[in-house]
Amino acid sequence: MSYMMINNRRVTFTNERNVLSVIRKSGIDLPTFCYHSELSTYGACRMCVAEADRGKIFASCSEVPRDGMVIYTNTPRLQHHRKMIIELLLAAHCRDCTTCAKNGVCTLQKLSRQLGITDVRFENNKKQLPKDLSSECVIRDPNKCILCGDCVRTCDEIQGLGILDFAFRGSKMQVMPAFNKDLAQTDCVGCGQCRAVCPTGAISIKQNVEPVWEALADPNIRVVAQIAPAVRVAVGDKFGIKKGENTLGRLVAGLRRIGFDQVYDTNFGADLTVMEESKELVERLESGENLPLFTSCCPAWVKFCENRYPEFRKNISTCRSPQEMFGALLKEEARMEAVKAAEEGREARKTMVVSIMPCTAKKAEITRPEHYTDGEQNVDYVLTTTEITRMLQEAGIDLAQVQPEALDMPFGLSSGAGAIFGVTGGVTEAVLRRLINSNHAEDLEEISFSGIRGVAGIKEATVKLGEREVKIAVVNGLHSAGELLDKIKAGEAYYDFVEVMACKRGCIAGGGQPVPIGPRTKKARLEGIYKIDSMAQIKLSNENPIVSTVYGGILKGKEHKLLHNETVE
Repeated sequence: MSYMMINNRRVTFTNERNVLSVIRKSGIDLPTFCYHSELSTYGACRMCVAEADRGKIFASCSEVPRDGMVIYTNTPRLQHHRKMIIELLLAAHCRDCTTCAKNGVCTLQKLSRQLGITDVRFENNKKQLPKDLSSECVIRDPNKCILCGDCVRTCDEIQGLGILDFAFRGSKMQVMPAFNKDLAQTDCVGCGQCRAVCPTGAISIKQNVEPVWEALADPNIRVVAQIAPAVRVAVGDKFGIKKGENTLGRLVAGLRRIGFDQVYDTNFGADLTVMEESKELVERLESGENLPLFTSCCPAWVKFCENRYPEFRKNISTCRSPQEMFGALLKEEARMEAVKAAEEGREARKTMVVSIMPCTAKKAEITRPEHYTDGEQNVDYVLTTTEITRMLQEAGIDLAQVQPEALDMPFGLSSGAGAIFGVTGGVTEAVLRRLINSNHAEDLEEISFSGIRGVAGIKEATVKLGEREVKIAVVNGLHSAGELLDKIKAGEAYYDFVEVMACKRGCIAGGGQPVPIGPRTKKARLEGIYKIDSMAQIKLSNENPIVSTVYGGILKGKEHKLLHNETVE
């Protein structure tokens, strides 16, 4: 075991990748803009500088730890450097902090306060640049960019898209898509991972809060909410609730207080997805056509496949995503109620379906033509976890002080299989449970230990279904998805079933979740999802009694119409 001296204290280290990690291990949280543990080391912001005993100043994020190093992290020279960096950034920054979407969670704002910056001596001579409002998912404001490169590296290294990059030089440098195109004109999939790592308000979520407020105030509109599985382990972050804790009951109570008429669980839609997707997998295994079967739950992945690998489009499941299945079901119920009301000589209220999602790409998914049924949009609005947090705070509701309430019936009942859709590997695990059709603890444990759990970019497993061995791959992060598809194209790999989620670790780290999302937060959310599953009395989607009721009722004879998209030839 090696050690170094940090501020005259001995600190041991083993396999830490850089000096910054050792410093943080010692309990000193050096500020950074450009450092993320899952991205390549950039070393551009220079906020994490440390000073060696001989006076050398270096970026600790890019310095390899060596035995016997003697360093200092808070000398007068370092204080001067950090303050000057912040002051220069502020001088070139749009400082409308009070109205910024990132107000309160902005790293630049936080560090300005932390370092005691009370005055900016330099004049801002930067020309105001237009915002990019073209995307349905995110807004790009170049006036708030500090050139940290986090979005550039995330889009390239994690997602393999490379939509954003640096352009020009010196004081004219900007981050933008190629040729300064609008995001809507690029291959951007709307995953929002650039927003998740952006330390300022340069990339923010496109808001749909105002039209939902208007609908909630309209007595002629019945507003129905559905809550995605990953939301319940993240929404508590902004209310001082323990990270990863299941706050579903508190959120349900909060939504009722701000005016939602019914509050349901997207996990029910996930149960429907399991039923349909497992059936589709069996059919494709029997026919041997269009294998592997790719999951269709993640809209960012679907768009990625359409843009970059259109030859695999026919392999994507025809199943709608859980949000779209549930939205179509709720709208069909509303249409049936409208017919009944007309027969009785009364007028039924219009139904609006609002999805509360961890994902920014879901905002684009609801507007796709295949997600309309009988000319009507299945889901009217998508609110991310961050947006619903804002709405609750606007209404003065503190979830930490709210007593939990139960979801509305009948669509408030779901299985543990539906809950695990929020993490990578969850869809696969839920489908396997359905196909094996056993709720015995040892069988469930065997599935969970088959290799489909974990956070690796590509996970592989082989599961025996009857007499057949089914080869499975679970992918998270579009860069990993591209690698897998290239191998399949080249004939280097073969699978029967492939689950793809655009975001690393799945929906728990979606682009619409509260930030910052550090390693401990991600771990807590992942554990929170699996805890929900372990506490669930119903483990299999097909054991949900409401599912069978729905198949015999609203869905009877309409399964394909409401739950599937047309097959792509």
